[in-house]
Amino acid sequence: MRLYNTLHRQVQNFKPQQPKTATLYTCGPTVYNYYHIGNLRNAVFNDTLRRALTATGYEVKHTMNITDVGHLVSDADEGEDKLEKGAAREGKTVWEVAEHYTDAFKQDMAALNVQAPNSYKSPKYHDTYARATEFIDEQIKMVEALLEKGYAYQTEQAIYFDVTKLASYGELSGQKLADKEVAARDEVVTDKEKHHPYDFAVWFFTVGRYKDHTMHWPSPWGQGFPGWHLECSAIIHGTLGDPIDIHTGGVDHIGTHHPNEMAQTEAAFGHPLANYWIHNEFILVDNTKMSKSKNNSYTLKDITDKGFHPLALRLLYLQAHYRSELNFTWESLEAAQNTLLNLYGWADLKHQANLAAVRLPDDEIDKFLESVTTALADDLGTTEALAILFRYVSKLAPGMTLDAEDFDRLTAGLDELLALNLSGRPDITAPQKVLIAERETARDARDWPASDKLRSQLAKQGLEVSDTPNGPRWRRSSF
Repeated sequence: MRLYNTLHRQVQNFKPQQPKTATLYTCGPTVYNYYHIGNLRNAVFNDTLRRALTATGYEVKHTMNITDVGHLVSDADEGEDKLEKGAAREGKTVWEVAEHYTDAFKQDMAALNVQAPNSYKSPKYHDTYARATEFIDEQIKMVEALLEKGYAYQTEQAIYFDVTKLASYGELSGQKLADKEVAARDEVVTDKEKHHPYDFAVWFFTVGRYKDHTMHWPSPWGQGFPGWHLECSAIIHGTLGDPIDIHTGGVDHIGTHHPNEMAQTEAAFGHPLANYWIHNEFILVDNTKMSKSKNNSYTLKDITDKGFHPLALRLLYLQAHYRSELNFTWESLEAAQNTLLNLYGWADLKHQANLAAVRLPDDEIDKFLESVTTALADDLGTTEALAILFRYVSKLAPGMTLDAEDFDRLTAGLDELLALNLSGRPDITAPQKVLIAERETARDARDWPASDKLRSQLAKQGLEVSDTPNGPRWRRSSF
C-alpha cells in the first residue's frame, strides 16, 4: 500500500505500527446543516481508503467524530457557534438540530454505500459515531494536561493553546509561524488577552459573547464548552490511542484544524497524533468555487431530486483521483449515471436466457480482482481501477456471458472494492418475461403494431428490448 503523506509531501509505503492492523481516523460532520457534494466526496474518499486497506490485508480500526458542539463559523476562534446558528435558523434546540442532521448524514452515507466507523459504540445513541459531547471528560483532561505542562494559558474568556511553545507547530502545512504572523490581522481577534493571534481556544467560558451559550459543562475552571480542534485529539486518544496510523480530511484542514490537532496531542502526550496525513482535494461546480451566494452547494437530495442515483455520484468521484480537483457539472453526473447503467447492464447479462455462459479458469477472477486491488493500493488509483474494470467488461464477445457463479463472485469482489452495487442484481419478473415472449411471437407473425405496443409496455416498466440474431435482449433503462 502506497499513500501520499501530506506531512512529508510524497507518496510513501504504508507501514502500520502493528502488523496487519491499520488505525484510521476520519474527520466527520459538524451537524448543523446537510452535507454538500464537497463533503460527500470526502466521505467516499475515506470509504475507498478503508476498502483498499481491507483488500490489501489490513484489519481497519476506524473512528469518525461528529461535531455537535464547539465549531465556530471560522476555523479559528471567531464568530458564531455553528450549532447555535443552526438552532436559531430553524427555531429548534441545538440538541434537536444536532440529532436531525446526524440522522440526515447517516442516511446519506447509507445511500452512497459508505461504511460506518467500527471502533466505538455510542452508549447513548447506539451507533458507532463518536460525538464530541460524549467526550467532554476526555477533553477536560487534555486541557488539564496542557495547562500543567505549560502549553496553555487562561484568560477571562477562554483557555488557549500557546502555539509559540511548540517548535513543530505548522509543519503539516509547511508554513512557519513567523510567516503566519505576517498574515495575521489583529483586528479580528476578539480576546485581547490572547498572547499570539494564532493561539487557539481549547476551552471557552460562558462569559461575554458566549454567556448565553446553550451547551456548557462544569470544569475545574468554571462553566464552559470545548473548542472545535480539541475534540478530535481527545476522541482519538479515547478510542484508538495515539499515535494512530492514518488521519484523513479535506485539504481545507491542512492550514489550521489539523495542525492544531497535532499540536494538542504532541504537547499533552509527548508523541505525534498520526504517522500518515491524507487529504482529498476540493470540488468545483461549473469551474467555480462552491458558495451559498451562487446556490451551487448541492446536497445529495438535490442530486436525487433531479433523477440521479446516489451511486452515480459515487462513480463520478471515483473517476477522478482524490488528490485532483473535481469539476462537478450536471452533464458529468449524467455521463457517470449512463456509465453506471451500462455496468448494471453488464451485470444483468447473467439473467439473459439466450446468451452462451462461459466458465472462467479458476484463477482468472482472482487475478482480475487482484489487479483492481493493486490499482487502489497505489495511492488509491481509482481511475486505473475503473479502467481495468471497463477493459474487462469489453472483453466479453457479443452473445456471451459469464457463468452465473463466476459473475456472482466477480461482482461481489468488485463491490467490496468500489461499492457500486453490481452484485446481487435481480432478474426481471415472470410477467415481464411473458411480455417479452409475447412480443417475440408477434414479431414472428409480423404483427408490428402488437410488437410495438408490447415494447411500449416494457419501456414503461423501465425495460428496453433489442433484437439480436440470438433472440431478444433486455436492458434496464433506469434504476
